[in-house]
Amino acid sequence: MLQIIKTFFTKLAVFELFVGMRYTRAKRKNHFISFISLTSMIGIALGVAALIVVLSVMNGFQKDLRTRILGVASHLEITGSNNTLSDWQSINQSSRKHEHVLASAPYIMAQGMLSYDQGVQGAIIRGVLPADEDKVADLGRHMKVGSLSDLRSGEFGIILGADLAFALGAQKGDKVVVMAPQGQFTPTGVVPRLKQFTVVGLFQIGMQEYDAGLALIHMDDAAKLYHMENKVSGVRLKLDDLFNAPSIAASLNQQLNQIPGQYGSYYVTDWTQQHANFFKAVKMEKLVMFIILTLIVAVAAFNIVSTLVMAVTDKRADIAIMRTFGASPKSIMLIFIIQGALIGLIGTVLGAVFGILIALNIDTIIPFIEGLFHVQFLAKDVYQISEVPSDLIWSDVITIVLMSFVLSLLATLYPSWRASKINPAEALRYE
Repeated sequence: MLQIIKTFFTKLAVFELFVGMRYTRAKRKNHFISFISLTSMIGIALGVAALIVVLSVMNGFQKDLRTRILGVASHLEITGSNNTLSDWQSINQSSRKHEHVLASAPYIMAQGMLSYDQGVQGAIIRGVLPADEDKVADLGRHMKVGSLSDLRSGEFGIILGADLAFALGAQKGDKVVVMAPQGQFTPTGVVPRLKQFTVVGLFQIGMQEYDAGLALIHMDDAAKLYHMENKVSGVRLKLDDLFNAPSIAASLNQQLNQIPGQYGSYYVTDWTQQHANFFKAVKMEKLVMFIILTLIVAVAAFNIVSTLVMAVTDKRADIAIMRTFGASPKSIMLIFIIQGALIGLIGTVLGAVFGILIALNIDTIIPFIEGLFHVQFLAKDVYQISEVPSDLIWSDVITIVLMSFVLSLLATLYPSWRASKINPAEALRYE
C-alpha cells in the first residue's frame, strides 16, 4: 500500500500539483493568510497592468512624434562638403537605383531672416521641388492653407509654418521680405540680399521646431536667392523601411565614397542621427519607467514570501503527515512552489488582460475621464500632443508577463525550501 502511494506521489508530479492547487483555493482557518494572498495577487495584477499601459502610452508618444518628425525630415540625407552638392543629378539617379530607396528629392537649405510689417523672425529656408518633396516626406498632409504645388519656379512663393506666420502676423497672400545672410556689394558697402516673397500656404506639423522655424520656397527661387547656381545642399531619400535607415546609410556612404577622387566628399545621415538626442531621451525614459514599475511588481511578488511562510507554519502538521506517507522533501518543496506560482500566474494574467484592454481603448477612456471630471490632461497650448496616444507592442507584453511570472517563482523558493526541511517528528510532537 505504501509503495502504491509512494508511486502516486512521484508520478509526473500529479500529487504536488493537486495539493498545491488545493492549498491555493482552500478556505483557511487563518483568514489573514487568505488576505495576504489576495493582496499579493491584486498587487501583481495592478503592477502588470500599469507596466503595459505606461509602456504602450510611451510607445504611442514615440510613434506619434516620429511620424511628425518624418513629416518634414526624410529617412536619409546625402550632403556634400561645405553644405553643397555640385553633381547632385548623378547622385540623385544612382541613389534611386538602390533596392531599398523608394524616392529621392534635391533640396537647398539655408538660414534667412523674414520680415513683414513690424515683425522680424529668423528661420530655416528650404528650397524644394514640390513634386519630388511630396514623395519623400508627408508635409502635404500637414498643410493648413494651400498646397506644395502652389510653389512655382520664378513666382517667388513661400510656405510658412503656422507659428512662424503667427509671429510675423502674415497670412496667405501677404508679401514677406526674405533676407539672405550672404551680402552683396554696392557703392554704399555690403548690404544683405533681399527678396520679396508671397505667402501661398501654411503648414502645421505640431512641433515647435518646424512650425516656428521653417519656411519652404521653390528650389529654383532658392538657387537665385542664395546664388547656388546648379548646386544644391543635398538629396533626401525615402526608404521602404525607415527602421533599416542606419544600415542603408552605412552602405550608401561606403558606395558613394568609393567613387575615384571623391573619398570623404559625401556624407549620408539617417533620421536617427539627425534627432539622436531626442530618441535617446525617449528610450532612456522608457527604460527608467520600466524599472520603476517593475519594482511595484517585485514588491507585490515578494509578498508571496510572507504568504507562503505563514502557509508553511499553518500546514506543519499536514507536511509531517505527508512526509510519513512517503512524500520526499522535493515533493513538499514543489507543492508550495506551485501554490505561490499560481498566485503569481493568476495575478499576472489578470493584470495582462486588464492592461491590454486599457491600452487598446485609451483613446476612449481618457476623453471619458476628462469629460467626467472636466479636466484636460494635455492642454493644447502647453503640449505638442493634446491627445494621449497608445501603441501596444506585443513583445513588451510578453516581456512584462514573463518578468512578473519569474519574480513570482523566485519569491516561492525560500519558503518552499523551509517547508521541505520540516522534521515530521518535531512537527507532530504536540499534535
